[in-house]
Amino acid sequence: MANKIRLGFIGANVKSTWASQSHFPALLASPDVELTAVCTRSTESAEAARVAFGAKLAFTDYRTMLASTEIDAVAVVVRVPSHYEPTKAAIEAGKHVYTEWPLGRTTAEAEELTALARAKGVQTACGLQSRVSPALLYMKELIEGGYVGEVLACHVTCMRDGTVEKPSSRTWQRDVSLGANTLTIANGHVIDALRFVVGNFSRVACMVTTQSRQWYETDTKKLVDVTSPDNIMVSGQLARGAVASVHVGAVPWAGGGFRMEIFGREGTLMATGSVSSQRGEMLRVQGAQRSQTLSDLAIPERFAHVPPEFPRGDPYNVGQTYALFAEAIRSGKSPSRLPTFDTAVGLHHFIDTIQQASDTGRTLPVA
Repeated sequence: MANKIRLGFIGANVKSTWASQSHFPALLASPDVELTAVCTRSTESAEAARVAFGAKLAFTDYRTMLASTEIDAVAVVVRVPSHYEPTKAAIEAGKHVYTEWPLGRTTAEAEELTALARAKGVQTACGLQSRVSPALLYMKELIEGGYVGEVLACHVTCMRDGTVEKPSSRTWQRDVSLGANTLTIANGHVIDALRFVVGNFSRVACMVTTQSRQWYETDTKKLVDVTSPDNIMVSGQLARGAVASVHVGAVPWAGGGFRMEIFGREGTLMATGSVSSQRGEMLRVQGAQRSQTLSDLAIPERFAHVPPEFPRGDPYNVGQTYALFAEAIRSGKSPSRLPTFDTAVGLHHFIDTIQQASDTGRTLPVA
């Protein structure tokens, strides 16, 4: 494609686990986006990334990269506490921005970035890629088309591997104030997927708890205190009247994976996936109408925005997001399926309500 979007990638370290599993394979296979520039903290890692991914340019200062006329858009894929500064700088430089979820360390940061992007007229995307999952898009369509009839009840669980032993380089997430934990990340993705499929909550009662209060650092041989939550339970009612329950947890051994169940007056829909499926990757969809037996449902190709040969797994929905992001940049209008900064702000506010409901022990209305 001659008019590929030229992307500058902030946080392009080849050793980055999430980026290496998802963003890099997605970009290298993308017909819409070209990985033009990479930025890391050191000359050595930046050059290694440039060579590994065939990028034209390498930088060690994102501000210098943002001044380049050879990039159209920026991806911010760094630790959550560091999302704010490069995202703000990119917007101020007039670059379109794709920032990972959570958008900010706090809701206030997310709101500020969203307002700035709107004022500057740049297109945005946020890594809430469950919203572009073909499986979940299909479930949403089926529900809206009456497949299960009136939705009566929903239940979602996602029990992920959450080891209590980590090297000290990974224990920074134990600090709840840094905004990267099971409540914001795993629960954020999972509960946003439910909201996308069946609609928003109208009221919630919640428990946000830290079950593993210490982690063992394998290199320092020390136990460190943990304030970040690792189990989140939400019970409530949806705006459409159905009751709903969600349990998202990080467990030490053999996580049970992802399971979403939608029960209606006329039938049932179910999506299941592995422990890595919190963002809607490669889900199995089953359904039953006026029957006690679930059958596999084939997901229509119309929900795919990437080529048939696109890599499966973690890169798939990230690639879907990049495809829609490129469409937004070319057209100047965000497609309805693209999760944007506005989408992220709504989820930030909902997570605040979950925390408040847990803190107060009250059932709270959801704005």
